[in-house]
Amino acid sequence: MFASLLVVTLGLCYCRQDSNQTFLGIPQLIGPSEAVLGLIATFKCVVPNHTKNESVLLQLFNKDKDTWLEHRTTLTSAPTVSRTHYLRVVEGVKEAHIVVPSGPVEFFQGQSLELLCEITAGNNVSYKWLQNGRLISPSPSLHLSDNRLFISRTTSENTGYYTCMASDYFNHTVLSNSTSPDVEIRVKDVVSAPNISFTVLKEDSYNYSAVVTCESASGTRPVTFSLYNRTELVANVTSDNRRAVFKLPLVLDQYSGELQCNADNGAQAAHSQWLPFEVVSVGGPVTMHYDSDIGENFAVIGLRLYCKAAKGSHPRYQWFLNKTLLRDRGSFYYVVDQPPERSILLLSVGRSSAGTYRCQVSDSFDNATAMSSGKRYLDKEVLNRLPVLVVAVVFGCFTTLILLVSVCYCVGVVYNGGLEMERMAVAYEDDLEICEYGEDAGVVRSARGGEFDQTSEASADEWPQIAEQKKTLEDETFEAL
Repeated sequence: MFASLLVVTLGLCYCRQDSNQTFLGIPQLIGPSEAVLGLIATFKCVVPNHTKNESVLLQLFNKDKDTWLEHRTTLTSAPTVSRTHYLRVVEGVKEAHIVVPSGPVEFFQGQSLELLCEITAGNNVSYKWLQNGRLISPSPSLHLSDNRLFISRTTSENTGYYTCMASDYFNHTVLSNSTSPDVEIRVKDVVSAPNISFTVLKEDSYNYSAVVTCESASGTRPVTFSLYNRTELVANVTSDNRRAVFKLPLVLDQYSGELQCNADNGAQAAHSQWLPFEVVSVGGPVTMHYDSDIGENFAVIGLRLYCKAAKGSHPRYQWFLNKTLLRDRGSFYYVVDQPPERSILLLSVGRSSAGTYRCQVSDSFDNATAMSSGKRYLDKEVLNRLPVLVVAVVFGCFTTLILLVSVCYCVGVVYNGGLEMERMAVAYEDDLEICEYGEDAGVVRSARGGEFDQTSEASADEWPQIAEQKKTLEDETFEAL
């Protein structure tokens, strides 16, 4: 047996025999391939062709360190050496701790983060990383390699307490582990561009103030807000809730420049849009109109009423049904305010919604300036009744159509009567000619018809014959008389 292992060893079984003895075969070294630091490892050296009467020197040799670890008897003869046997000594892991080579543990989003898990002792170690007690898995921006954790582009989600756990294994089981102390990493969000707005406060009958609000939707707190009127710094304040309020004197209906908010939490400052610093009083006229939603059978089932004042930068809209103020939402209506542009009243047409509607507009800071629109009576029957103008147009078109048909009929009658009279006149003239010449009516009409059917005049050679026939007809007529 030999002492406890303190280093990694690889052993050789080395045998010697007296030169007068027979030659020994190659010895075989048998022992474990792994051993735990501080425990005893047993090796066995077997010599083939060995008799009990022979004395053999057995030596265990650390080849890397050129030292003898163990021996038995002593003889002087030619040695034989076993094959090399590798032994790995497993050392328990100790004192895991986190190192941050990337720099500070507090920084703004978008920067990279690198963490290393280091130990004072241990080999054959595997590592696990935890954030706020939960195991961390790799992702496209988060990489794990041996004892290294690397985040290429951090966000506020990477803020938290980081821990590494180092474990070593022996015979496929955990031999020991060590957990590092927590390291807090704080990734700060860059503050977003603030929104700026203001309301008007009436101090008395002649004095007014503007209450300016600057607010950022995101960003690590605290945030410092600065208010500027163009290039002039008005005031600044540091806030823990990403919101700041400033109060300024105000003159109504007078342009007083433009306001802007700046927000800064240690990164690059963010700026709001420029806001005109002017309050225009409400002025008329106040107009109200509506459009409708059509359901089955072309019946009106819903209305959208719109109200708007001619001017006013801070209006307050109110809707009334008869003398009742309609607030926010009811069983048949819904008020949608979009100041300063307009206000919309959504109605479901039915028995409950019947009545007289009007809209009233005033300055949000002074009810004394209230102005009202015209009134409009609305109910289901009225909405589905044809307008007088439409009825008049339809009736007028129908009357015009009847008149046109009548005129066309009369013109047709007159035109046909004239043609008939002309035809009768022509017939009368024909009868007179027949009476004058005493000719047979049928013969004359046939002759005349023949004349119209001719396509060319008679030639000069036919005229004597025609004159002879005419004379014969005249003689027969006189004889008949």
